[in-house]
Amino acid sequence: MANHRSFLILLVLSIYFVANIHTCLSAPNISAVCSKQERLALLKFKHSVYDVADMLSSWVGDDCCQWERVHCDKVTGKVESLHLRGSEDHIISDEYGFREMLVGNEVSSSLRHLRNLKFLDLSANYFQGSQIPEFIGSFKQLSYLNLSYAHFSGVIPPHIGNLSNIKVLDLGSGPYSYTTLMSDDIHGYLAFHYSRCGLTNAYFGTLSNSSTTLANVKHLDLGGNHFKELRLSNCGLQSMHLSFDHLNSTTISIIQHLDLSQNLIEGRFPSALTNMSSLLSVDLSSNMLNSSVPIMPKLLRLDLSWNNFEHIEDVGIWRQCHLKELTVSDNYYRIEMTDSPENVSECSQYAFKRLHLDRSLKGAFHADSLGRMTNLRGLSLSGNNLTGPFPESLGRLRLLEELDLSNNQLTGPIPESIGRLVSLQLFSVSSNSLNGTVPVSIGQLTKLQYLYLFYNHLTGSIPESIGQLTKLRYIDIYKNSIEGVITEAHFAKLSMMKYLFITSNSKLTVNVSREWKPPFQLIEADLSSIKILNGFPQWLRTQKKLKVLSLSNVSITGPLPTWLRKMPVTGLLDLSHNKLTGPLTNLPDEGSAALFLQDNLFNESIPISLCRWTDMEYLDLSRNRLTGRIPECLGNMWNLVSMQFSSNQLSGVIPSSILPQSSMLRTLNLNDNHFTGELPRELWSLRGLNILDLGDNAFSGNISEWIGENLTNLGVFRLHKNNFTGSIPRSLCNNPFLQILDVAHNNLMGPIPHCLGKLNGMITHSSFVEDSGNFSLEENLKQVMKGVSLEYTKTFRYVINMDLSSNNLVGEIPVELMSLSALVGLNLSNNHLNGGIPDSIGNMKALNSLDFSGNQLTGPIPPSITALNFLSYLNLSHNNLSGQIPTGNQLQTLTDPSIYVGNRDLCGAPLPKNCSNNEDQTTMHKNSKAATHKSNKVWFYIDIMCGFAAGFCGVIGVLLFKKHWRHKLFKFAEETVDKMKRGRESA
Repeated sequence: MANHRSFLILLVLSIYFVANIHTCLSAPNISAVCSKQERLALLKFKHSVYDVADMLSSWVGDDCCQWERVHCDKVTGKVESLHLRGSEDHIISDEYGFREMLVGNEVSSSLRHLRNLKFLDLSANYFQGSQIPEFIGSFKQLSYLNLSYAHFSGVIPPHIGNLSNIKVLDLGSGPYSYTTLMSDDIHGYLAFHYSRCGLTNAYFGTLSNSSTTLANVKHLDLGGNHFKELRLSNCGLQSMHLSFDHLNSTTISIIQHLDLSQNLIEGRFPSALTNMSSLLSVDLSSNMLNSSVPIMPKLLRLDLSWNNFEHIEDVGIWRQCHLKELTVSDNYYRIEMTDSPENVSECSQYAFKRLHLDRSLKGAFHADSLGRMTNLRGLSLSGNNLTGPFPESLGRLRLLEELDLSNNQLTGPIPESIGRLVSLQLFSVSSNSLNGTVPVSIGQLTKLQYLYLFYNHLTGSIPESIGQLTKLRYIDIYKNSIEGVITEAHFAKLSMMKYLFITSNSKLTVNVSREWKPPFQLIEADLSSIKILNGFPQWLRTQKKLKVLSLSNVSITGPLPTWLRKMPVTGLLDLSHNKLTGPLTNLPDEGSAALFLQDNLFNESIPISLCRWTDMEYLDLSRNRLTGRIPECLGNMWNLVSMQFSSNQLSGVIPSSILPQSSMLRTLNLNDNHFTGELPRELWSLRGLNILDLGDNAFSGNISEWIGENLTNLGVFRLHKNNFTGSIPRSLCNNPFLQILDVAHNNLMGPIPHCLGKLNGMITHSSFVEDSGNFSLEENLKQVMKGVSLEYTKTFRYVINMDLSSNNLVGEIPVELMSLSALVGLNLSNNHLNGGIPDSIGNMKALNSLDFSGNQLTGPIPPSITALNFLSYLNLSHNNLSGQIPTGNQLQTLTDPSIYVGNRDLCGAPLPKNCSNNEDQTTMHKNSKAATHKSNKVWFYIDIMCGFAAGFCGVIGVLLFKKHWRHKLFKFAEETVDKMKRGRESA
């Protein structure tokens, strides 16, 4: 019995032991899942923000521990870390300004359910000036909190003081941020980030009674605290604050990370820093240092950007053997790019991992020494105007992850040796002068995520090997001369691609089948100015996350596909410069911020459905075949900046309802349609309007004075070829930015306002600032210059023109107009102007085109006209000008006799009529003036004599023939004399 009991005990223990062994061995393969409460909390946060670049796209499914940017405890499944940092790097931003960023009104309170958080990073996002949520103070286990550059404002909640385990706290904001944080009490952290010095009543240990900034600090004593990281950026600190007399050596000796950026430290490198034995990282950017940087053997990171260094030796780049990260950007191209000098002892091995020398270097690109920095992970030399070929020596940097050589003047091809950089994740050589083909070896960069080749002279075809880069997210080859055909093979394994920019390669063709289903989900695609075969790309219907789509000038035809209605294009939709036909009814249901459909063959009316696009900012339907009226509901577009409907067949009046709510409107172009009626008075509310083009319509009525009184930001005012009457409003003279005034071909009367000579935009060319956001707008502005109608697009802002031609204007040409020294074109032709051409016309130095034809001008042509050195078009025909035509300078090149035809008293070249005498032109002009003055004086006395004679004869003649009137007059005279006599006698 005892043996049986022993056997049973042994059996139970064996089973228990085996079970435990199985549990221990299999534990690594079991991962805990997150709780439902935490999953729902994260999803609620996701729905509370606008995810610009799909940072949270992986947040689907039941197990939030498998989501990107979320880390959980492997045993409990509790969420411990949230890595939600946005992107601050402009290189990772796209050309339309989109970058990885979360946008929200506030941080959702649902995150308070993540009670086990130890790490929270919300930096570089956009929370629109909201306050830091108080519930963050309830995360008792939190050791890392980063809310920097997230656009928080207001008072820092005191609840953050409850974070007893916090080790790193970053509340910094940039120098150009509009938000400001304030606090009553923050202390005791191992890392303290004190950015912008905008705290109220803040104290550091013994500084509890200090002012709101550190600019007046005499003694920096941080005793009683144990800072390992101290940030005092933008605090007005000067060199004297960093002397030994002003520092507590006991405290500073333990600081490991020191940020003194954006201060007033100048001249020599602060010697006190060399004695801070624990320093690992120093940020001295945005100061005024210019002397040699000492060697600090323990220092790992040094930022000297935005200073005044002039020599690469001063920075000590070839002597810093232990430094892992060095930033010397933005020293204003002072530093000559040289190789390491032979007489300086170089390091046997460099520790550099990150080297940033953007916008600081000049000269030829010597890269041999850089090629010996074999530990480099990041090398950035952008914006330096460096010359020479792409350096082969960079191919030795096998560990390089980021290489940025953009915005230089590098020439030659991209070498095949680039394929050796197998760790490369970012490769940017944009905005150079590189030529040759894209190397096939680029397909060996299996870790590449970002490829920037735009703005070069690359030729040849794109190698199919690029389709093997499984991690590629961003391709930009804009503005090259790449040719050949892109097929499905080029995209074979690009499942991670989000951004595709292959625009402006006119010889490049995309040829994929209509049934092709790409492996990627794009966020932005710009395929403009290439050739696309097989019609409207059918593969786009699979792109459910597309926010920006540009297919401008790709030769697509036919109507808009019906599936386009369901496309989520909310940023930009550009289908301009094609041959698309039919109505606009298949536009996406969900509106975009910008819609460009100009230069197509669309017909029928503007659909009412467009009114649902309430976030629209830019709308261009120009140069189509649209008919009907403008829908009144377009007034729902509160944010509209530009509305362009020119060159269609639209009719009716301008609906007043679209104007009052469009206070953001900067451009209104309705040119070349069939609009009628008077200008709606609601136009006065568009005080920010820069461009008003209503030309080539059938508008009528007077041009009201309120145009000039309210629209004071106008740069372009064009009413060309309408039916306006009345006079030119004097209020236009008050506009400081007006550079194009075109009211030609109307029925305007009266004199030209003399005050137009005060238009500052035509004197100093103080060009208006047109708000085009991140988009390149097409204006297509028509102007008559040099006798022909010219169409200006992006160059219109350089055109300064006044066209008052073909009206019924009278009077003399105001001499004040001659002060418009920046005016390029002046056209007063076909009016009823009289008098002479002002003598000071030579002051209009910038004139290129001058037309006074078809008037009644008299007198000689002023000799000063020969001072117009840029004049290339002149028309003075059909006037009553007289005398000899001036000669000399630019006028000698204008040899067409038609310039002066119709002036019978003109003589001299290029007319066949010779002058009868050789009288000096200046003398003739003076004599003509004297004769005119004498003639005027004679006629003045003749007028007086005629008036006297008429009055005398009128009175005497009546009395002569009216006997009764004579008797009455004599009787009245006798009675008056008798009364005067009696008055004297009585006196």
